[in-house]
Amino acid sequence: MKKIHRFLLPVDLSHQIRDVLKIKTDEVVDLMDGQGMEFQAKIVSTAGPVEVEVDSVRQNQSEPMVKVILYCAILKRENFELVAQKATEVGVHDIVPIITERTIKTGLKLARLQKIAAEAAEQSGRGVVPTVHKAMTFKQALVDCARNDVNYFFDPSGQIHNKRPDPIQGSIGLFIGPEGGWTDNEIALAKQADLVQASLGRLTLRGETAAIVASYLATSSKL
Repeated sequence: MKKIHRFLLPVDLSHQIRDVLKIKTDEVVDLMDGQGMEFQAKIVSTAGPVEVEVDSVRQNQSEPMVKVILYCAILKRENFELVAQKATEVGVHDIVPIITERTIKTGLKLARLQKIAAEAAEQSGRGVVPTVHKAMTFKQALVDCARNDVNYFFDPSGQIHNKRPDPIQGSIGLFIGPEGGWTDNEIALAKQADLVQASLGRLTLRGETAAIVASYLATSSKL
């Protein structure tokens, strides 16, 4: 006999299913655990916390083959929130705010950023919710990124990228600078740390635009 698994959904998710999406009893929904698994479940009850009955469990197949860690200089609040949302949608695994020599504002609402990432992961069908880390200095980020298979340091002075002949299936770090750009000292430190100096083209992109474009190129194996 098949074992029936039933459980109650969190209050916020229950509200979304019952009051926003207007899903009714006996309808089937797909749920994600944020760690790579997805569940097909039938709505059993919408009175109070929504109760579901799990029908099947499977591994989410939407995640990129490569693990991308985005090291992005802290931007204006709304711009960094846009980065968190869109980088999540294209498949970034971790978002690391960094404090550079030209960073102006350092205050971040991590809980809000994590919520934005969670909602973007849900909307795009991700199996994993990216982690938005506490801010670190540029030098700390250079130490942290040593665990990656390759790291790209984006700056207009770098070489315009060409597609890799053999796409990496490990981890890629992406460094995006602040509105005022990297300092000569930071560029020198990046070279010393063996980061690949790269450019996204001849046009000057805003920080949030560069972060989103680089993230897409990395997760789609086009770097």
